[in-house]
Amino acid sequence: CTWVLGNHDVDRPVTRYGGGPVGVARARAAALVQFSLPGAAYIYNGEELGLPNVDLPDDALRDPTWERSGHTHRGRDGERVPLPWRGDAAPFGFSTSPTTWLPMPPSFAGLGVLDQENDPSSTLSMFRAAVRLRRLLFVAAGPVEWLDAPVGVLAFRRGDVTVLLNAGSEPTPVPPGAVLLSSGPLADERTLPVDTAVWVR
Repeated sequence: CTWVLGNHDVDRPVTRYGGGPVGVARARAAALVQFSLPGAAYIYNGEELGLPNVDLPDDALRDPTWERSGHTHRGRDGERVPLPWRGDAAPFGFSTSPTTWLPMPPSFAGLGVLDQENDPSSTLSMFRAAVRLRRLLFVAAGPVEWLDAPVGVLAFRRGDVTVLLNAGSEPTPVPPGAVLLSSGPLADERTLPVDTAVWVR
């Protein structure tokens, strides 16, 4: 099996899952579930930075879909904007040219690779930790064992790791064990907030 949350033809997960801080939280939680499943996990560039789609002006659109649809379908450019690397102004270290094929929005400030890599709470840091732990915890962990959980909570075990995703409307208890990684801060050491996932051993 292969698992993907996005690609260059669909809205980025942050945007599809609600946009803003809610979309970021949900995309981070979904990524932890993705990385805990058996099989290969794919990351589309920008997911590891928590990038949303970009609402581009009409005159910036380049996708042939825009022209072919008679300007009724905006196409896929919103998820194809270049990646920010550093800084607080476009082109954010992506290019030496002041302009890029698709314009980069001011909202990318602070989301660049170099802006996130030393922040332990950043989306990039969470992705790096998840990829590193995945290799140790899940590559040979065996099949998914589904667990009973409250409404709105996905719970399963792989090997000796329990994975919880709280997609409900209320916080839920974290099972006993060591918290290895969570997609966001826990309400306290044993409570999983809404739109958050956790790995426990």
